Amino acid sequence: MTMEKTAPAAELPAGWPAMSVADANAFLTSPGTPFEMEEAEVNGTTIRTYKNALPTLRALLEHGRAAYGDKDYLVYQDERVTFEALARAVEHFSGALMTEMGISKGDRVAISMRNYPQWAVAFWSCAVLGAIATPLNSWWTGDELAYGLENSGAKIAIVDEQLHARMVEHGEAGKTVERVIVARASGPSLPGGAKSMETYIGTANSWGSLEPIGLPPVSIGPDDPATIMYSSGTTGRPKGVLATSRGIVSNMHNSLANQVRAFLRRGEAPPEPDPTAPQRVTLLSIPFFHATGAFAVLVPNMFSGGRVVTMYKWDAGEALPIIAREKVTAIGGVPAIAWQVLEHPDREKYDLSSIEAVSYGGAPSAPELVSTIKRVFKEATPANGWGMTETCATATLNLAEDYVNRPDSAGLPGPAMDLKIVGSDGQTLPAGEIGELWCRGPSNAVAYWNNPDATASTFIDGWVVTGDLARLDEEGFVYIVDRAKDMLIRGGENVYCIEVENALYEHPAIMDAAVVGIPHKVLGEEVGAVVQMAPGKSVSVEELKAHVGKQLAAFKVPVQIDIQSDPLPRNANGKILKKDLRERFITEAVGT
Repeated sequence: MTMEKTAPAAELPAGWPAMSVADANAFLTSPGTPFEMEEAEVNGTTIRTYKNALPTLRALLEHGRAAYGDKDYLVYQDERVTFEALARAVEHFSGALMTEMGISKGDRVAISMRNYPQWAVAFWSCAVLGAIATPLNSWWTGDELAYGLENSGAKIAIVDEQLHARMVEHGEAGKTVERVIVARASGPSLPGGAKSMETYIGTANSWGSLEPIGLPPVSIGPDDPATIMYSSGTTGRPKGVLATSRGIVSNMHNSLANQVRAFLRRGEAPPEPDPTAPQRVTLLSIPFFHATGAFAVLVPNMFSGGRVVTMYKWDAGEALPIIAREKVTAIGGVPAIAWQVLEHPDREKYDLSSIEAVSYGGAPSAPELVSTIKRVFKEATPANGWGMTETCATATLNLAEDYVNRPDSAGLPGPAMDLKIVGSDGQTLPAGEIGELWCRGPSNAVAYWNNPDATASTFIDGWVVTGDLARLDEEGFVYIVDRAKDMLIRGGENVYCIEVENALYEHPAIMDAAVVGIPHKVLGEEVGAVVQMAPGKSVSVEELKAHVGKQLAAFKVPVQIDIQSDPLPRNANGKILKKDLRERFITEAVGT
C-alpha cells in the first residue's frame, strides 16, 4: 500500500514538532481547560466525554444568539440572516410546530430542501423542541422520499417547492405524514393541502423584524435523540442513523481540539478568542442533509460565530465571485471540489486571497493536493479528515504541519475518541497492520432507526464498526486504505482501490480518479478505472497504464481505463458512485 510521504525539511518549521501527540493531548484535556475530560455512561457504556461541552443543541442556539446576535449567520444570494434573526424565526416556527401541528419531544420531522436559510430554521426548531430532525436527501426520487418518510415515521415534512412537486407527482410520498410545509413557495395555492412556511415566519430577510417571543418550554437532555441522518445508500436502502445532542456537540469539540493541538505541536499558545477579529466565512459546497453540512459546518458556526454562505448547487465557476465578494476564508467538502477551484481556468480573475483553509474529506485525496494548495493559496492551511454519518461527521482531522508531514493520512482523532484496527479474527492489530477500523467516543451515533440487526452489528460496546480498511501508525495517525466491501481480490491478491487511485492522481493530466472491480470468471475481479482529465490536458489509456505500472505491481494496473473530461458521478454527499462506474465495463470471459 501507499507509504507515508515525508515532506522536505524546508516545508516544516525548525524544531517541529515541539510537542508529541500524547503530550499535546494530555495538555489539552487537563483539569480547568476547555477540553477537560470526564467519564459518563452513554448508551450503557462508560466513555470519556468533554466536561465543558454545551449539553444540547438548544443550549448551543441560545449561546450563538447571545454571543453573536447581530452578525450574519447565513447568506444565500441576496438573503442575509443574522444569529438573532435566525433565533427569532426559530421561536416562531417551533412554537407553530408545537401548538398548531402537535409536534412534541421525540416526534420525527422530515426536512428536505436545498441549502436555503429555511433548512436551518427547520433544523434548529426541531432542536429546541426535542423533536428529532430527520434530513432527507433532496436528490432522492419520489419513491426514495416515500421510503424515508415511512421508515422514519415522520409526522411532518418540511420541503421546498421542487421536493413538494416530486412528492405530489409520486403520490405515495406524502401519504404517511400528517402535514406538509413548503418553504419558498411561489404562490399561496399549494396542492395536497400543504401550507407555506412563510405563513409562519415570512421571508428570510424579514426574520429580524419578528417579535421575540421566547423558545417553547421543553426539557431536553444531552442523550435525548436529536437527529436521524440517512446514510448515503450507494447500495441498497439507506439506513437512518440516530444521533443525540451529545454526539453532535462532541463532534464539534473533536474538531476544535484538533485545531488547538496543531498550535501546541508548533510550539505556540492557541490564540485567545478575539471579538474584533474578522468573521470566519465558510462557503458550503455540501448539502445540509449530509452529516458534514449539518454537523461539521452549520452546528460549529453557531458555536464560533462564523458565517455560512450557501449556493443553490455547487459550481466552481459560480463559487469564484462569491469567494471574492464574501471574503470567504474556508472552502472544501470533498477533494474533487478543492481540485475544481484550484484548476478552474477563471481562478486568477478573482481575488481569492481571503482563503485561509481548504478542508475536505468523504473521499480519498491525492497527496499532491496538499502541495498544490500550498502553491496556489500561499497562506492557506490544508486539512483532510475522515468520518461517517455514524460518527456524526468528522472523527479524525489532519491539518497544518502534520498534514504536510503525512499527506496520505486522514489524521488524528479528537482527544475523547479512540481508534483501533481489528483483524478478521476479531483481535486488535498492532500499529502498521491493515484491518477494519473501529471508532469509539462521545461523538458516535447510537443506533440505526428501526433496524436492530444492523445496530447490533455496527454499534458494539460504544464502538462503531466502520467497514473501512485502515491502519494506524505508532503515534495514532490513521491511514484509510479502502472500504472493505470495495477492496478488489484479483486471483487471490488484494488490490486496494486507493493505492491505484493515488498512482493515477500523480499523473499531471488527471484531476479525479476512481477504481472499481470488473468481474472476471477466472480471476474473480480485474482492475478497472475511470478518470477525469484536468482542463487543457490530454492523455492516452496506454500512457496511464504505463504510468501506473512504473509504481505498482503488474496485477494492480487497470486493464480498462475510461477517460473523460466531465466530473465523475457522485451522490449528494460527494462520494463517487462506483456502482454506476462498474456498469460501464463489459465483463469479458478470459480463459487464462
